[in-house]
Amino acid sequence: MRKVYCVGETVFDIIFKNSKPIEAKPGGSMLNTAVSLGRMNVPVNLVSEYSKDAVGNLIDDFLKNNNVGVDYIFRFINGKTPLALGFLNNENNADYSFYKIYPEKRLAVNFPEIKKDDIILFGSLYSISKEIWDIINGFLKKAKHKKAILIYDPNYRTSNLLDIKKIKPYILKSISFADIVRGSDEDFKHIFGTTDSEKTFDFIRKNNCFDFIYTANKNGVYLHTENYSKKYKVPEIKPVSTIAAGDSFNAGLIYSILKNKISFEKINSIKPEIWNDIIKTSIDFATDVCLSYENYVSANLTESLEMKTRQIR
Repeated sequence: MRKVYCVGETVFDIIFKNSKPIEAKPGGSMLNTAVSLGRMNVPVNLVSEYSKDAVGNLIDDFLKNNNVGVDYIFRFINGKTPLALGFLNNENNADYSFYKIYPEKRLAVNFPEIKKDDIILFGSLYSISKEIWDIINGFLKKAKHKKAILIYDPNYRTSNLLDIKKIKPYILKSISFADIVRGSDEDFKHIFGTTDSEKTFDFIRKNNCFDFIYTANKNGVYLHTENYSKKYKVPEIKPVSTIAAGDSFNAGLIYSILKNKISFEKINSIKPEIWNDIIKTSIDFATDVCLSYENYVSANLTESLEMKTRQIR
């Protein structure tokens, strides 16, 4: 059975609207994706770290209750589970402040034994932070050698702008590992200074990745491959919160790769009609999350896709 591994930072989200806290839940980009996949009964594990404190225990229980494997979580003592404070603006987009106390020893876990056609999702600043870069880099090299499918989401936000010159080489290295890069227009505006998908794809393929998905919020989704490009419309909605929309899109992407039985050998030769199904499903996942304060797909979506989910098992 193929497995999915989401590699990234775990935080506890506290969401504010009009200067008041309105929601609190486990978060982090890769955790959000993993929980959505777990709710779809996809065999998924989170590779991450959080403390053995009360917040960490809450997150650990939450993951287990949502069918996410926790065998590759580093539970540290000398530190605290990170907090992320998200402040929603009038359009319900969030700006974040982070509070982190990590121990000196990081991500001290026995990494999973990757098999061919497993799927690895990685990204955000966490995967390229200097404290754990060598650990993540080694794992990705082994996964690539085993012919797993690697998906990279840079998830680079405005609050990180001061770091771009230092971390850009690591972003480019991460792109070179990936079979698919999925990122937002905001990400690439800050990374490459680009404002359209075609110019961004030029940078992506120069770094040896040839399947690229560029999400531009209400302005649509752009797909670029070596032989095929297309723009997809997104439904007009009034979002409750756009937090985790991209994470849920990633969940839909992975779910669709599994549903369509796309192997490592086929990842760079997906037919247009299959891409249409993949992107539509990914948009459905992202739309569902935007309609609530949840970071993960709802029971309504999981029930509507129940029959399709059985095809993955």
